[in-house]
Amino acid sequence: MYYDVTYILVIIAAVLCMAASAGVKSTYNKYAKVLSMSGMTGAQVADRILRQNGITDVGIAHVGGNLTDHYDPRSKMVNLSDSVYDATSVAAVAVAAHECGHVMQHARGYLPLKIRTALVPAANIGSKAGIPIIMLGLILGLTPFVDLGIWVFSLAVLFQVVTLPVEFDASHRALIMLEDYGILAHDEVSGSRKVLQAAAMTYVASAASAALQLLRFILLSNSRRRD
Repeated sequence: MYYDVTYILVIIAAVLCMAASAGVKSTYNKYAKVLSMSGMTGAQVADRILRQNGITDVGIAHVGGNLTDHYDPRSKMVNLSDSVYDATSVAAVAVAAHECGHVMQHARGYLPLKIRTALVPAANIGSKAGIPIIMLGLILGLTPFVDLGIWVFSLAVLFQVVTLPVEFDASHRALIMLEDYGILAHDEVSGSRKVLQAAAMTYVASAASAALQLLRFILLSNSRRRD
């Protein structure tokens, strides 16, 4: 029976993503129970940060779900989830500040964010079409198809990699603002840092997972060439 040894890369990728997901949920749940001394909700924190930086053209909206928070530069909206918008926990405050960190990046013309935004169309194509093209090439034994799929999928991997500095920088900005603006006390910032670090690890895991998938396809392609 044929055994594909490259499946071990798939297993490693899955383990990394599951570990990161479990880590962020555990850390968030822990600090979601720790109320901030300021008593400010996530929405109030976002409003305070935006006003403090003179940003008046960005709105704040309540969206459904858990940890579905994101900043949409197209609509200029900071979208905060059920567990953040009205919550006063250290975890909620950290997430709200992180999304405002993305607003600051957008307002200041942060280069990695510009690159990531420019890559979105190509990354969407890469994530949707890359693997089907590769699989079709492998099934039909068409090496050019496999190579094309690998290059297309590489765009999605590149997007994941570029996302890392964007997310880490947004968290860095958030922690500075939380302390400088007196939103959190010094000892509370430590809890916020742990929440944001755990969240960042999900992006690291996603990028690593995508890179491992790409490596697997490259190995499979090279193996077919040797055969």
